Amino acid sequence: MPVPVTVVIPTLDEGAQIADCVRHTAWAGEIVVADGGSTDGTPELARAAGATVLTGEFATIAAQRNAAIAQARHEWVFALDADERVSPALAGEIAAVVAAPRHEVYQVRRRNAYLGREVRHGGWGQDWVSRLFRRERRYLERRVHEGLGPLPDAGALREPLDHVPYRDLAHHIAKLNRYSALAALDLRDRSRRARLQDVTVRPAARFVWMYVFQLGVLDGWRGALLAGFGAFSVFLKYARLWELQQETHA
Repeated sequence: MPVPVTVVIPTLDEGAQIADCVRHTAWAGEIVVADGGSTDGTPELARAAGATVLTGEFATIAAQRNAAIAQARHEWVFALDADERVSPALAGEIAAVVAAPRHEVYQVRRRNAYLGREVRHGGWGQDWVSRLFRRERRYLERRVHEGLGPLPDAGALREPLDHVPYRDLAHHIAKLNRYSALAALDLRDRSRRARLQDVTVRPAARFVWMYVFQLGVLDGWRGALLAGFGAFSVFLKYARLWELQQETHA
């Protein structure tokens, strides 16, 4: 019997994995995909796999999620990304929770894999996200790192959510490039200005924090790569913010 939960998935050119993602949510009573203008057949593949698909021009991923939530038939919503998979154990726990809820929102720990292996350190091992909630809630409108509003009474699911954020190094670099540009726009909108230490000290500090203090070193060469990319993402974000400042004064 389907679990009375609506799964919502934002997509943009996820044709390589959306069908598999939707198939892993066959346990849910409803699956809604909000597509932001894919050109690789993502909407058609999602529909063929069993999802309801909304298409349109969305300013942010948060807007995509919120549009899908607004269409939800069920009281409870589980927010998912195309690069995440719900295991049978997690699906069973979700079913038990919505049958007798004790909280309004539930967090789940993402079990992150990088280049073929789970990584447990460098900030990747304790990656908790709020994903199960009642459909009255909405995501805050940000270009990146969107989240739900205040969570005064959040519960925690025991089973992890499987997550493979990057297919390979090229995919990792491409996402860093895209998200750093969006993060810079968010900083600009909050009247943040780039300073010299933002492109010199901050990236180095991020590397040391991830690799040493968050024990990324214990993940071997993967930990070193992730710390390096973490530092590079900080550099790119503030370099792009500096570029935006120059355009403003041009």
